[in-house]
Amino acid sequence: MGGVSADYSSLIDTETWAFIRETDSWYPPDTATKSVAEQREIYDRMCRAFFQGYPDGVAATDLSAGGVPARLYEAGQPTATVIYYHGGGFVVGGLESHDDVCAEICAQTGFRVLAVDYRLAPEHKHPAAFADAFAATQWACEGFAGDPVVLAGDSAGGNLAASVAHHARGRLTGIVGQVLIYPGLGGPHDQGSYLTHANAPMLTAQDIAFYRMVRVAGEEPQGDPTYAPLHDSDFTGLPPTLIVTAECDPLCDDGGLYRDQIVAAGGQAHWITEPGLVHGYLRARSTVTRARDSFARIKNGIEALAQGLWPYG
Repeated sequence: MGGVSADYSSLIDTETWAFIRETDSWYPPDTATKSVAEQREIYDRMCRAFFQGYPDGVAATDLSAGGVPARLYEAGQPTATVIYYHGGGFVVGGLESHDDVCAEICAQTGFRVLAVDYRLAPEHKHPAAFADAFAATQWACEGFAGDPVVLAGDSAGGNLAASVAHHARGRLTGIVGQVLIYPGLGGPHDQGSYLTHANAPMLTAQDIAFYRMVRVAGEEPQGDPTYAPLHDSDFTGLPPTLIVTAECDPLCDDGGLYRDQIVAAGGQAHWITEPGLVHGYLRARSTVTRARDSFARIKNGIEALAQGLWPYG
């Protein structure tokens, strides 16, 4: 495959290795080779094992957001809306998988959080997930009109957040920022972190290839930003953007490529690479110091963007 492989024994600290081992005990590294039904069952069981409950004062309601199943988290009198798109390779995950993450974002920021339960592949091929993400976002922008909206998501959800941001230009009002957490944005698969971290713990280049294959019917779309935001030809007019990636992740360099495109087009974008962290580290936020610190940066970023602040120089 070429390229220099990373030395994870020195990059990854003891706390993170403990998290990786615990994850592997619930979600074995070969999970992507199993049937989709088995993958979902394994993923759901793992998410339940890591579930941390809701902070005090947060209430959640399941509802339909423009025809899309969703969950609305509230605490007090919210002044902004965060729309959260969960990760899971477009194949696994749902309202339960990131339930506590959304509740904690709500608790810290005081903003309402809308989690979107978009349709999954392979039953629903691209652009089904994007169509649901956009429909729910439109519902929120209209229903909470006047309040600023921040789009946020991890992994596949980071892809959807950015895809919605691109498509929303000239269509929706109120979107003031996006926060993308270890997103897959469609960068080239034959260079950079895709090679260096091809065999990273938690997510390999082979896993990404599987998720890419089941997401589409036939050939991979080209030049379609609703599929891969980096495939867009126009990066102007995007909201201020924070991208947070894990160093030990094949997807890491997508963050830098995306930042560079936005900045080159005259926009505001900031990229943070978290040293020694791995894909999926949000689940480690209570046990791994690096993950806890990163989640604090993510929540602070959401808070700042919703208030129209740009704390990144």
